Amino acid sequence: MIEGPACVAEGAAWLAERDPAWARALELSGPWPDRLRPGGFPALVQAIVSQQVSVASAAAIGGRVEAAGLHDPGTVLAADDETLKACGLSRPKQRYLRALAEAGIDFDALSRAPSDEVIATLVSVKGIGVWTAEIYALFALGRADVFPAGDLALQESARLLFELPERPTERALRDMAEDWSPWRGVAARGLWAYYAHEKSREGIR
Repeated sequence: MIEGPACVAEGAAWLAERDPAWARALELSGPWPDRLRPGGFPALVQAIVSQQVSVASAAAIGGRVEAAGLHDPGTVLAADDETLKACGLSRPKQRYLRALAEAGIDFDALSRAPSDEVIATLVSVKGIGVWTAEIYALFALGRADVFPAGDLALQESARLLFELPERPTERALRDMAEDWSPWRGVAARGLWAYYAHEKSREGIR
């Protein structure tokens, strides 16, 4: 479990000892933030909001969603299409928020479940894919060994850090990440931090 900066620092040191590339990334972009956030329904709402939009757009839409009280399942189910649209939510995301509100997830039980079970439970909800489920496990539940290999910023950062000829595919990056276990969640944080350093912009909200 990642419970704060000390846990991230421990994982970062472990990675840096095993590969000079990680040591270089840590020197240039560390210390890496823990990025922990509260879990539950609001966290998944924000994860859905963040799908396939820029960090800046996700922040703007997320602010409107929160102001409209849409971090509550009952409010989501009571909201009409125009209310959701006014927040900047596309039609698919309107459907996804309603599906999440209807799912009745037991978030307390979810927080105690193994990571594989967490991801399987979440992806069973329409609109929540593997990336969203893994982001939730990483940041809301603090799972230390989850790695969202489908994230484009992670793929690009890995290309830069490890001097690869091309951006790795999700499968290839997931295979690479096997070497970073049991600290794959810290490796993800390190790659996002390195991406921000190299690109001068955030790759994850």
